[in-house]
Order: sequence, then C-alpha cells, then structure tokens
Amino acid sequence: MNLRNIYDSRRTWKLGLIAVSMVLVACFIYISNDLVNDLSEQERQRMQIWADATKELATMGEDTTTDSLGNMVPTAMPDVDFLLEIIEGNHTIPVMLVDADGNILQHRNFILPEPIDSLSPMEISPANLEFLKRKLDKLEGTRHKIEINIDASTTQYLYYEDSTTLTRLAYFPYIQLAVMLLFIGVAYFALISVKKAEQNKVWVGLSKETAHQLGTPISSLMAWTEIMPSMGADPDMVSEMNKDVKRLSVIADRFSKIGSMPDKELEFINEAVLKSLEYMSKRIPKRVQLTINTNDETNCGIMLCQSLFEWVMENLTKNAVDAMSGEGSLVITVTSDDNHALISVKDTGKGIARKNWKNVFTPGFTTKKRGWGLGLTLVKRIIEEYHGGRIYIKESEPGKGTTFAIELPKLKSEE
Repeated sequence: MNLRNIYDSRRTWKLGLIAVSMVLVACFIYISNDLVNDLSEQERQRMQIWADATKELATMGEDTTTDSLGNMVPTAMPDVDFLLEIIEGNHTIPVMLVDADGNILQHRNFILPEPIDSLSPMEISPANLEFLKRKLDKLEGTRHKIEINIDASTTQYLYYEDSTTLTRLAYFPYIQLAVMLLFIGVAYFALISVKKAEQNKVWVGLSKETAHQLGTPISSLMAWTEIMPSMGADPDMVSEMNKDVKRLSVIADRFSKIGSMPDKELEFINEAVLKSLEYMSKRIPKRVQLTINTNDETNCGIMLCQSLFEWVMENLTKNAVDAMSGEGSLVITVTSDDNHALISVKDTGKGIARKNWKNVFTPGFTTKKRGWGLGLTLVKRIIEEYHGGRIYIKESEPGKGTTFAIELPKLKSEE
C-alpha cells in the first residue's frame, strides 16, 4: 500500500468516525428532547389541575340542585383545604392568573426585580408590574396558556413558564454536547501534537540517515573524479561527472539540515532565485518555455539557507514540468512588497481541483501515479518552519494550470 492509499484510508476512517459521532449526538439530543417534551406535558397537566382548583374555589357555593321537595339547595361543598393545598403546593412553576381585561389577579414563583412586601403580597410595585407585563406579552400566543371559564360571563386565563428544573434539563444536552466537543477537541489536538512530534522524529532520523549513507559513496566518487584524468579519461566527461557528484553532495547536505534550524545568511531575492534555478534550467525539456521575471527596483535582502531554498525552487519547477507533461510555459516572477519578498511559480499544466488545494501539502498526498507525495510537504516545512514564510496555491484551474505563491520576510533593516 503506497502513501496515497494510506492517506485515503485514514481520511475514510476519519469521515466514518465523524459520521458515527454525529449519529450518536443526534440520538442523544433526540432522546433528551423527547424527555423534555414529556416533562413539559406533565407540567401542563399540573397547571390544568391548578386551573381547575382555581375555578372550583371561585364558584364554590354557587352551584345548586333540586331536592325531593323541589327546593333549590347548594350542591355538596368541595374540599377547600384540598383545593388550597393544590394551589399553594406549586413552588416551582412560575404562574400568573389574569382576567379577561388583562389585569393580573395572582402570580407565583416569578423572580421579580423588587422583593414582595410580606404584609401586602398582592400589591404589585410598578417595577414588578412592568416585569410581569413583559412576561405576559411573551407568553401570549404560546401553548403556555389555559382558559378558565368561571361562568357564562367570567373568563380568566392562566399563564405559566417552564419550571427551573425543566429549563435546565432542556439546556442540559447542549451543555453536555459542548463539553464533549471541547473534550474531543482538546484530545484531538493533543493527539495530533504527539503524532506530529513522532512524525518529526521519523523525518529527522530518515533524513540524517540518508545523508550519512550518501556520504561514503560521494566521497569515493569525488576521489575517482580526481584520479580519472591521470588515467587518460576524457576531461569533458570527467567534468560532467564532477558536476553530478557535487550535485549529490548538495543533496546530502540538504538532508543533513532537516530537523535542525539551518544557518541562514543574507541573500538578495533576485540572485537567490536565479542561482536556485541554474541547475534545473539546463535540464528541463526543450518544449517547456521557462521565463524568469525579476525587478531590480523590488530586489530585497532576506535571511536564507540557500541550499534548502534551492530544494524548494527545484521541487516546484519539477512538479510544474511534470504537470505539463514536458510541454508548456513556466513563468517564475520575483518581486516584493513592504514586508515580504514574493515569488510566484505559474505553469500551464493540468491544474489542481479546489478541494485539494490544502491537501497538496499533506504527507502522502499525490496526484501522480508514481511518487511518495512528500516533496511539497518538505517545501512547506522549509519555507514556513525554517524561514518564517508562507507558501500556498494562489490560483489553479483544472486544464489551465496552477500558480504557487511564496512569501518570505524581508530584513527588518529594509522596512
């Protein structure tokens, strides 16, 4: 399994875990809301009983019936103590009793802005009255309203809010969800940090081991290129071999710098780019038209590790040539603004779909049939971690080409 398959497999697992988590969260919220609805209906039934008890007290003694002699006599008196116990027993649900004209007759369990005078509890201060009126307007038109028909000419209305317990329970699943998401987020970033640290160790170990393994054969090849002229070898051939051996030495030096902050020196951006492209410009296909645009007026100094920067430019150039299948136009433009040296690498290749713009810098992601998908990951690390810059896809359209943009900080003395 190559890195691309591993990347796709990990992405599938992540999407699967997210989907399962969303289903579990949805089920949890559904069950909680169902429980809240059941409790809300129970509170409405309690308020209906409260309203019935209020009606019974209001009509007590008014109902009559006819006895055996045809005389009108009062019906059986209700249990007043029991009715009062129902009314007084509500200590949790905020409730208001209002007449047909909107006058507040009773109120219980509301947290009022001003304390109630215990000597005259039915008197409502202006501030409390305004508060209750606002509550009344808010409850009007909701299902938290019960009509009480006292008699043919008298109607009262009972308004109520959810109890504090029910309100807390309604918000509880969302609070739990927020806490759970926060915990998952912290755990995820902690895991990513640990994983990234482990990956860094692998990168560093692999890079330094590669540099170490290349060191011995490179030294041997350098020795051979020195003695080959004395053995009658063609000087031109030896010269070309020497260039390639030096190239291998540069590559080994690059690998040895991975994992530690490289030494940087003052370089001017125009010269740095031209020097970086010197090797590749002679080795790209003839059907690729390479154009390098520099501007002396915007040439600026930057702190740069030249060998690693050459790696960046060579990688971007090679990727562009591959994307154009060896035929097209490659334009590299160098300029600067107030704070940054700016480099753009524009090709006329096959382009990159918008959804993959960020993925191209992910280890293992590649659109090629062959390759490890590590080149742009190294490029991003060199630019952003080692030079404090930024690299990103400025624009890309499938079938038309891609433009990579690099921003490197200018020297402070230049600002």
